[in-house]
Amino acid sequence: ATYQLPDLSYDYADLEPAISAEIVELHHSKHHAAYVAGANTTLDKLDQARAAGDFGAIVGLEKTLAFNVSGHVLHSIYWTNLSPDGGGEPDGDLASAIAEDFGSFDAFKEKFTQTSVTTFGSGWGWLVQNADGSLECMSTSNAGTPITEAGKTPLLTCDVWEHAYYIDYRNARPKYLEAFVDNLVNWEYVAQMYEQATA
Repeated sequence: ATYQLPDLSYDYADLEPAISAEIVELHHSKHHAAYVAGANTTLDKLDQARAAGDFGAIVGLEKTLAFNVSGHVLHSIYWTNLSPDGGGEPDGDLASAIAEDFGSFDAFKEKFTQTSVTTFGSGWGWLVQNADGSLECMSTSNAGTPITEAGKTPLLTCDVWEHAYYIDYRNARPKYLEAFVDNLVNWEYVAQMYEQATA
C-alpha cells in the first residue's frame, strides 16, 4: 500500500481572495505532495532495511515515516476544513457548545486566532474536543497532532506554517487567520466531526 495525494473538492482558485490560487497550488501540489512522496520513499527504505537486517537504520527511518505521514494527515484535514462557501458561524449543537465553552462565537474566534497566531515557529492551530466533552483551542508545533494527548479529538485545524500564507500575507499571520475564520472554515464539516466525537 502507498499513500496518495488526495484531490481537493474545489479548484485552486476557488478560495480567492482569502487565499490565492498560487498558494493553494503550491501548498497542495508541492508541499503536501512532498509529504506523500517522503512517506512512500521511506516505506521502501524500511522494506530494504528489514530485508537486509539493517536494524540500526530502522529507528531513524521510522521517525522520518512518522513525520511524513503526520504531515500528510494534517494537510488532508486542513483541506477538508476549507470551503469556497465557508466562513460565517456554525449552527446547531456545535454553535451551542462553542457558546457554552467560550462564551460566544466572537470569543471563540478571538481565542482560536490568538492560539494560532502565537504558535511558536511552524505548526497548527486547533479546535479540539476533550474527553469530558468540553471544547478547547490549542496549538501543536511542526507536524504534531492533538491525538498524541489523551482524550483530545481534533475538530478544526489551521496550518500556520509560513508556506500556507506567506505569498499572500507575508509576515502578517493575524491577517491570514482573520481570512481563514471569516471566509474559509467549512463549518458543516466541523459540525460533522463534532457530531461524531460526541457520539
